[in-house]
Amino acid sequence: MADAKVIPFDDDRSRARRRPARADGEAAAVRALPGPQQGPEEPEGGREGPDGLPGAWGGREAGTGTRAEHEAEVAFGTSSEGGAEEGAGAGGWERRLAGGLAFLRRRITGDYEVDEFGYDEELTDQVLMSLLRPLYEKYFRVEVKGVENIPAEGGALIVANHSGTVPLDGLMMQVAVHDHHPAGRHLRLLAADLVFVLPIVNELARKAGHTLACAEDAERLLRAGEIVGVMPEGFKGIGKPFGERYKLQRFGRGGFVSTALRAGVPIVPCSIVGAEEIYPMIGNARTVARVLGFPYFPLTPTFPWLGPVGALPLPTKWTIQFGEPIPTDSYAPEAAEDPMLMFNLTDQVREQIQHTLYKLLVQRRSVFF
Repeated sequence: MADAKVIPFDDDRSRARRRPARADGEAAAVRALPGPQQGPEEPEGGREGPDGLPGAWGGREAGTGTRAEHEAEVAFGTSSEGGAEEGAGAGGWERRLAGGLAFLRRRITGDYEVDEFGYDEELTDQVLMSLLRPLYEKYFRVEVKGVENIPAEGGALIVANHSGTVPLDGLMMQVAVHDHHPAGRHLRLLAADLVFVLPIVNELARKAGHTLACAEDAERLLRAGEIVGVMPEGFKGIGKPFGERYKLQRFGRGGFVSTALRAGVPIVPCSIVGAEEIYPMIGNARTVARVLGFPYFPLTPTFPWLGPVGALPLPTKWTIQFGEPIPTDSYAPEAAEDPMLMFNLTDQVREQIQHTLYKLLVQRRSVFF
């Protein structure tokens, strides 16, 4: 199988999502990652989407339809321009088949692009998001609030609470930004070392745009104009007992604030309600965790007692709320070295997330409805 084409962050094609034609199996040279850059000017009528189509997400005018619907049409060649009746007939199925075969051909021949972190935008848009979307829309029935607080352009750091025993909250937050942001932005999550040593999970995480949770990688992504997501509680948050649900753990030493200050990007607090109850952790088998090399081994009312069935998450009702951004561009570059400022900003972000969690819990009618 041919290698995919590797693109740097300053390549305009990574913003316009165009895939240049090239000979099958041709490998491209890897170029060094530059510093900050400006994206291409948007053409009249909105920025280009996949395959150079106009509109908010390509092929649609902004505000009509959903991002998920458009990507399904692009993936399988069923654009609505020919009319709904035509798309529902034999011609529609032929276009879907042709689109699917073209997608497979690109995967086999390596005629697709990844960035220097391994992010595969086409695979994420057309496959990974499609796999997560039923869980997001039908199972957890996620309600999203305040997505307009995420900037339409430029870098931003989203800071969220972490919970649920298994890190589904990060994936649902990624779908929320991908499907609901009016500018069609992508969330690049910072993940723990464990993610990148697990077979299969490692490769899928890279393809989905996740990268190692270190300040250097985060700063490079932010300076390149990406939306980066971090959950500072780490394993202390996701592996806490059920009795401590929705009580934020320590946010480390404020490393995420220092990164945001250096990159000069806003911090967007994010509060997630519903994830705490999907796997109520009533115990921790520490001996088993040590043997497996895990930070914890959860015991829930259903797992491991019911076997594979007990590993299914409970169908709780989720709410994800993005708060007002906290600007950092007014601080001098040396502010990133001020421990008191980092402490104050860290505490401000943490308190805003905690206050929003309490408010959402008061408004919630039921865990499941």
